[in-house]
Amino acid sequence: MKVTVLGATGGIGTEFVRQALDQGWHVTAVVRDPARLAVAAHDRLEVVTAGLDDHEALVGAATGRDALVSTLGARDRGPTTVCQDGARAAIAALRAADVRRLVVVSASGMHTTGDGVVTRTVVKPLLGRWLRHGFADMLAMEDLVMATDLDWTIVRPPMLTNRPRTGEVAERLDGNVRGAFSITRADAAGFLLKAVSEGGLIGASVSIAHG
Repeated sequence: MKVTVLGATGGIGTEFVRQALDQGWHVTAVVRDPARLAVAAHDRLEVVTAGLDDHEALVGAATGRDALVSTLGARDRGPTTVCQDGARAAIAALRAADVRRLVVVSASGMHTTGDGVVTRTVVKPLLGRWLRHGFADMLAMEDLVMATDLDWTIVRPPMLTNRPRTGEVAERLDGNVRGAFSITRADAAGFLLKAVSEGGLIGASVSIAHG
Protein backbone atom coordinates (compact mmCIF):
# COMPACT_ATOMS: atom_id res chain seq x y z
CA MET A 1 0.00 0.00 0.00
CA LYS A 2 1.02 3.58 -0.66
CA VAL A 3 -0.54 6.09 1.72
CA THR A 4 -0.31 9.81 2.43
CA VAL A 5 -0.66 11.02 6.02
CA LEU A 6 -1.72 14.43 7.30
CA GLY A 7 -0.94 14.97 10.97
CA ALA A 8 2.03 12.61 10.97
CA THR A 9 3.72 14.45 13.85
CA GLY A 10 0.80 13.88 16.24
CA GLY A 11 0.34 10.93 18.57
CA ILE A 12 -1.84 8.75 16.35
CA GLY A 13 -0.09 9.95 13.20
CA THR A 14 3.34 8.94 14.50
CA GLU A 15 2.07 5.50 15.47
CA PHE A 16 0.35 5.10 12.11
CA VAL A 17 3.52 5.93 10.18
CA ARG A 18 5.59 3.48 12.24
CA GLN A 19 3.09 0.64 11.93
CA ALA A 20 2.55 1.23 8.21
CA LEU A 21 6.28 1.06 7.59
CA ASP A 22 6.49 -2.10 9.70
CA GLN A 23 3.85 -3.64 7.42
CA GLY A 24 5.85 -2.80 4.32
CA TRP A 25 3.78 0.17 3.18
CA HIS A 26 5.16 3.24 1.44
CA VAL A 27 4.30 6.33 3.52
CA THR A 28 4.26 9.97 2.48
CA ALA A 29 4.15 12.16 5.59
CA VAL A 30 2.98 15.72 4.99
CA VAL A 31 4.31 17.94 7.78
CA ARG A 32 4.88 21.62 8.40
CA ASP A 33 8.06 20.98 10.42
CA PRO A 34 10.05 17.85 9.53
CA ALA A 35 12.05 18.20 12.75
CA ARG A 36 8.94 17.24 14.71
CA LEU A 37 8.50 13.93 12.89
CA ALA A 38 9.47 11.35 15.51
CA VAL A 39 10.09 8.54 13.03
CA ALA A 40 13.54 7.47 11.88
CA ALA A 41 14.50 7.91 8.24
CA HIS A 42 13.35 4.97 6.15
CA ASP A 43 13.64 4.04 2.48
CA ARG A 44 9.83 3.75 2.26
CA LEU A 45 9.18 7.03 4.10
CA GLU A 46 8.85 10.23 2.07
CA VAL A 47 8.54 13.51 3.95
CA VAL A 48 6.80 16.44 2.25
CA THR A 49 7.01 19.84 3.90
CA ALA A 50 3.76 21.68 3.27
CA GLY A 51 0.88 23.45 4.95
CA LEU A 52 -2.79 22.75 4.41
CA ASP A 53 -3.01 25.74 2.06
CA ASP A 54 -0.31 24.37 -0.26
CA HIS A 55 -2.63 22.69 -2.74
CA GLU A 56 -0.01 21.80 -5.33
CA ALA A 57 2.23 20.12 -2.76
CA LEU A 58 -0.71 18.16 -1.38
CA VAL A 59 -1.76 17.04 -4.84
CA GLY A 60 1.78 15.85 -5.47
CA ALA A 61 1.83 14.02 -2.15
CA ALA A 62 -1.45 12.25 -2.96
CA THR A 63 -0.80 11.39 -6.61
CA GLY A 64 -0.15 7.70 -7.19
CA ARG A 65 -1.15 6.74 -3.66
CA ASP A 66 -3.83 4.31 -2.60
CA ALA A 67 -5.26 6.47 0.18
CA LEU A 68 -4.93 9.60 2.26
CA VAL A 69 -5.26 9.42 6.04
CA SER A 70 -5.85 12.50 8.18
CA THR A 71 -4.99 12.24 11.87
CA LEU A 72 -5.09 16.01 12.36
CA GLY A 73 -6.40 17.31 15.65
CA ALA A 74 -6.30 20.36 17.88
CA ARG A 75 -3.41 20.68 20.32
CA ASP A 76 -5.37 22.67 22.91
CA ARG A 77 -8.96 23.46 23.89
CA GLY A 78 -9.17 26.84 22.15
CA PRO A 79 -11.12 27.70 18.99
CA THR A 80 -9.84 25.72 16.03
CA THR A 81 -10.62 24.76 12.45
CA VAL A 82 -7.69 22.40 11.88
CA CYS A 83 -9.81 19.29 11.27
CA GLN A 84 -12.22 20.89 8.82
CA ASP A 85 -9.38 22.75 7.09
CA GLY A 86 -7.54 19.45 6.76
CA ALA A 87 -10.63 17.77 5.34
CA ARG A 88 -11.14 20.49 2.74
CA ALA A 89 -7.48 20.34 1.73
CA ALA A 90 -7.49 16.55 1.58
CA ILE A 91 -10.69 16.35 -0.47
CA ALA A 92 -9.42 18.91 -2.97
CA ALA A 93 -6.05 17.16 -3.27
CA LEU A 94 -7.58 13.71 -3.72
CA ARG A 95 -9.93 14.91 -6.44
CA ALA A 96 -7.07 16.59 -8.30
CA ALA A 97 -4.88 13.49 -7.88
CA ASP A 98 -7.71 11.13 -8.94
CA VAL A 99 -7.44 9.16 -5.70
CA ARG A 100 -10.66 8.11 -3.96
CA ARG A 101 -9.78 6.63 -0.55
CA LEU A 102 -9.97 8.98 2.45
CA VAL A 103 -9.80 7.96 6.12
CA VAL A 104 -10.10 10.60 8.85
CA VAL A 105 -9.86 10.48 12.63
CA SER A 106 -12.67 12.16 14.55
CA ALA A 107 -13.90 11.38 18.08
CA SER A 108 -16.73 9.49 19.75
CA GLY A 109 -17.07 12.10 22.49
CA MET A 110 -19.60 14.33 20.73
CA HIS A 111 -21.81 11.39 19.75
CA THR A 112 -24.17 9.63 22.16
CA THR A 113 -25.84 6.87 20.17
CA GLY A 114 -25.17 3.60 21.96
CA ASP A 115 -24.05 5.21 25.22
CA GLY A 116 -25.53 4.30 28.58
CA VAL A 117 -27.86 6.68 30.38
CA VAL A 118 -25.24 8.18 32.71
CA THR A 119 -22.74 8.68 29.92
CA ARG A 120 -25.36 10.20 27.66
CA THR A 121 -27.01 12.53 30.18
CA VAL A 122 -24.18 13.44 32.57
CA VAL A 123 -20.71 12.64 31.23
CA LYS A 124 -21.12 13.69 27.60
CA PRO A 125 -22.74 17.09 28.35
CA LEU A 126 -19.85 17.93 30.68
CA LEU A 127 -17.32 16.68 28.16
CA GLY A 128 -19.02 18.66 25.41
CA ARG A 129 -18.64 21.90 27.33
CA TRP A 130 -15.00 21.16 28.17
CA LEU A 131 -14.04 20.27 24.60
CA ARG A 132 -16.65 22.28 22.72
CA HIS A 133 -14.27 23.93 20.25
CA GLY A 134 -12.54 20.73 19.22
CA PHE A 135 -15.82 18.85 18.97
CA ALA A 136 -17.39 21.59 16.82
CA ASP A 137 -14.40 21.40 14.50
CA MET A 138 -14.62 17.63 14.19
CA LEU A 139 -18.36 17.71 13.58
CA ALA A 140 -17.80 20.21 10.75
CA MET A 141 -15.10 17.90 9.38
CA GLU A 142 -17.43 14.91 9.49
CA ASP A 143 -20.09 16.84 7.57
CA LEU A 144 -17.56 17.77 4.88
CA VAL A 145 -16.30 14.20 4.53
CA MET A 146 -19.76 12.59 4.43
CA ALA A 147 -20.89 15.05 1.75
CA THR A 148 -18.19 13.92 -0.69
CA ASP A 149 -18.41 11.20 -3.32
CA LEU A 150 -15.05 9.81 -2.20
CA ASP A 151 -14.57 6.39 -0.61
CA TRP A 152 -14.44 7.75 2.91
CA THR A 153 -14.28 6.31 6.41
CA ILE A 154 -14.57 8.26 9.66
CA VAL A 155 -12.94 6.62 12.69
CA ARG A 156 -14.18 7.80 16.11
CA PRO A 157 -11.99 6.86 19.08
CA PRO A 158 -12.78 7.85 22.68
CA MET A 159 -10.16 9.16 25.14
CA LEU A 160 -6.67 8.45 23.85
CA THR A 161 -3.84 7.12 26.01
CA ASN A 162 -0.14 6.52 25.47
CA ARG A 163 -0.06 3.00 26.89
CA PRO A 164 1.40 0.18 24.75
CA ARG A 165 -0.60 -1.38 21.96
CA THR A 166 -2.89 -4.18 23.11
CA GLY A 167 -4.32 -5.38 19.81
CA GLU A 168 -7.77 -5.54 21.44
CA VAL A 169 -10.06 -3.12 19.63
CA ALA A 170 -13.85 -3.23 19.67
CA GLU A 171 -15.69 -1.48 16.85
CA ARG A 172 -19.28 -0.45 16.26
CA LEU A 173 -20.96 1.07 13.22
CA ASP A 174 -24.36 1.95 14.69
CA GLY A 175 -23.16 3.81 17.79
CA ASN A 176 -20.40 4.10 20.36
CA VAL A 177 -18.79 1.07 21.94
CA ARG A 178 -20.71 0.81 25.19
CA GLY A 179 -18.83 0.51 28.47
CA ALA A 180 -15.42 1.32 26.96
CA PHE A 181 -14.06 4.82 27.35
CA SER A 182 -10.47 4.81 26.11
CA ILE A 183 -8.05 3.40 23.59
CA THR A 184 -4.31 3.66 23.12
CA ARG A 185 -3.02 5.80 20.30
CA ALA A 186 -1.13 2.75 19.06
CA ASP A 187 -4.33 0.67 18.88
CA ALA A 188 -6.20 3.49 17.17
CA ALA A 189 -3.41 3.70 14.60
CA GLY A 190 -3.56 -0.04 14.07
CA PHE A 191 -7.27 0.20 13.36
CA LEU A 192 -6.60 2.94 10.81
CA LEU A 193 -4.37 0.56 8.89
CA LYS A 194 -7.25 -1.92 8.84
CA ALA A 195 -9.66 0.77 7.67
CA VAL A 196 -7.35 1.76 4.83
CA SER A 197 -6.65 -1.75 3.59
CA GLU A 198 -10.13 -3.27 3.94
CA GLY A 199 -13.09 -2.17 1.83
CA GLY A 200 -15.82 -3.03 4.32
CA LEU A 201 -15.71 0.35 6.04
CA ILE A 202 -16.13 2.55 2.98
CA GLY A 203 -18.89 5.07 3.53
CA ALA A 204 -19.00 4.28 7.26
CA SER A 205 -18.49 6.11 10.54
CA VAL A 206 -17.07 3.60 13.00
CA SER A 207 -16.54 4.04 16.73
CA ILE A 208 -13.67 2.15 18.33
CA ALA A 209 -12.51 1.50 21.89
CA HIS A 210 -10.65 -1.12 23.84
CA GLY A 211 -12.49 -4.39 23.82
